[in-house]
Amino acid sequence: MSNGLWGKIGGAGLGLAVGGPLGALIGAVAGHFLVDREGSLFGRTPREVVFTTGLVALAAKMAKSDGVVTPSEVAAFEEVVRVPEDERPGVTRLFDLAKSTTSGFEAYAQQIADTFHDEPGLLEDVLDGLFHIAKADGALHDKEAQYLRAVAGIFGFDAARFTCIAARHIRLADDPYEVLGAARTLSDAQLKARYRSLVAENHPDKAVARGLPPAAVAIATRRLAAINAAYDRIAAERGLT
Repeated sequence: MSNGLWGKIGGAGLGLAVGGPLGALIGAVAGHFLVDREGSLFGRTPREVVFTTGLVALAAKMAKSDGVVTPSEVAAFEEVVRVPEDERPGVTRLFDLAKSTTSGFEAYAQQIADTFHDEPGLLEDVLDGLFHIAKADGALHDKEAQYLRAVAGIFGFDAARFTCIAARHIRLADDPYEVLGAARTLSDAQLKARYRSLVAENHPDKAVARGLPPAAVAIATRRLAAINAAYDRIAAERGLT
């Protein structure tokens, strides 16, 4: 058994545990999926399996929608889904299967949304990961933007929330307030309170403490960096200390 997070177990059994379209996808991988050193699914529950499998599956469908997978996007994908080199073939197999399946991305996105309906932060993590991959080639293409907006809609995010997430990754109106989801009319004290709340909500230590997979921790780390950078810009403009 591999000592890494990605090991080899009977895909059908894991697929049955997860269920739904993602479970069917895992079953098709047939023995190349997630186990920890003791052989249990991240120690406790398939929820974490749904997170990582769903992220891989949606990334694959996004690649298919765009039509081209660039080396920079592959590198970005590997930054989000980190596994030992000897276990990467299992991830690649899952990605390729998801890209080629007849199941639409909507089915995968809906299962993720249903699983994490009470944890919108994790749904935001998935979108952040997808944005990181999509922008890796230096541009967010129209089909990728449409895809991400559709996934966000399935996740239950309105246009304002989507804009806030997008602003962490691409320059919209080059507005750091969008990154913080804050109005320019906020007082200095209100802005500081908003920033502190976002830091507490999005700190990667919170993801670690909850036992979330490395992909979620990596996404939270990048998201916090974007939040800090946006606040630093606003603080410099306002002369805050």
